[in-house]
Amino acid sequence: MATATPTELTDEQWELIEPLLPKRARTGRPRAEDRKTINGILWVLRTGARWADMPRKYGAPSTAHVRLQTWQAQGVWENIWRTLLASLDEKGKLDWSKAHLDGTFIAAKKGENQSG
Repeated sequence: MATATPTELTDEQWELIEPLLPKRARTGRPRAEDRKTINGILWVLRTGARWADMPRKYGAPSTAHVRLQTWQAQGVWENIWRTLLASLDEKGKLDWSKAHLDGTFIAAKKGENQSG
């Protein structure tokens, strides 16, 4: 059983996330370990560090960066986010009275300044 540091996925979080990830290809080169790669992605996003500075215990920085972008394009991250929110909500750990949704849109003007 993997134990998580305070900044890595817990076993409970991993159990929720793992089924939401794209399945590994049956052919070709084996994919880097998903949990380790996700922890690397989270490390970079949390610290604001460069990908090249990601600790090697999380695997190759290029793998983590490509996985972040690929899964973003596939909608994987949004699905994970929604699943984790639902889990927290079920446990009564979200205070929806403090939630905020910004629906403000400002039209961009074309051409020169059109004030007046």
